[in-house]
Amino acid sequence: MGKAELASAFAHLLVCENPRLNLAEPCGACKQCQLVSAESHPDIRRFAPEKKSRVIKVDQVRALSGFAVESPQVARRKVIIVDRADLLNISAGNALLKTLEEPSGDVMLLLLQETGRPVLPTLRSRCQQLVIPTPAPEVADQWLSARLAQRHADLGIAAEQRHQALRLARHAPMRALSYLRGDFLSQRVEALDHFRGFMKGSTSLADATRPFKALGLEQTLWLMELWATDLARYTAGGDGADAEAAEMLRFLATVNPAHRAHWLLDSIYQSRAATVNNASTELEIERLLIEWRSLMPPRRARAV
Repeated sequence: MGKAELASAFAHLLVCENPRLNLAEPCGACKQCQLVSAESHPDIRRFAPEKKSRVIKVDQVRALSGFAVESPQVARRKVIIVDRADLLNISAGNALLKTLEEPSGDVMLLLLQETGRPVLPTLRSRCQQLVIPTPAPEVADQWLSARLAQRHADLGIAAEQRHQALRLARHAPMRALSYLRGDFLSQRVEALDHFRGFMKGSTSLADATRPFKALGLEQTLWLMELWATDLARYTAGGDGADAEAAEMLRFLATVNPAHRAHWLLDSIYQSRAATVNNASTELEIERLLIEWRSLMPPRRARAV
């Protein structure tokens, strides 16, 4: 949705010496703005999972807490961006509580949360909440088209590819952009082929798991959540977002009660929550595939 970009814009506005408040824009000319443009502002800090880690660790939060009590170096205030608060493990979340409960007057904390991922209730209760809504499809498409046009390498992306990426991203423009600039679309085709084979019994669990592992657990969960949401829509007589998975999902909708789709969504949310505890990617994918397979009707015994 662009929450990280919005947080960066907030941070820039908060340190600007001459903000244009009627436009909610920084001036772009003061010393603070120059430091932000150079990505070297000492009073803005961003905390995110380190490389090869799925969580924000307690040592990072201790560093955050130390920064929070220091005096600003060049600006009137300090800004801390936690990207993302839903990836704080239990120890890190508890360590952040004191800073949230007793913040100094010159520090602003911006905590980002990914949709569908839980934040510790003790953290959530101490923060003001701002929901970033999904833009209308035509607005998302206009933004995505303009962003792609900014790079010569992206000019060859056809409108149909753009529309497909937006549908699969459920009209979240930044996610659609990442799909188009990465390998997600081609990897998804392979994953869907193996998924169909596994559901029909012609592909083993190990073989079906392999392309999803290539996608990674985060992308797998988003894709399976999309399919489960489409399944819920089909059971209610609606339409889905993934046209290529529609035949399989419509069939499942005819042989399962509506609550099974929501049961499956709950299971996907559980896997998403388990990533905070460094759950095994392979085991989580296998577990979800088995649960998908349980939606298939039992095969009839052949007469001898």
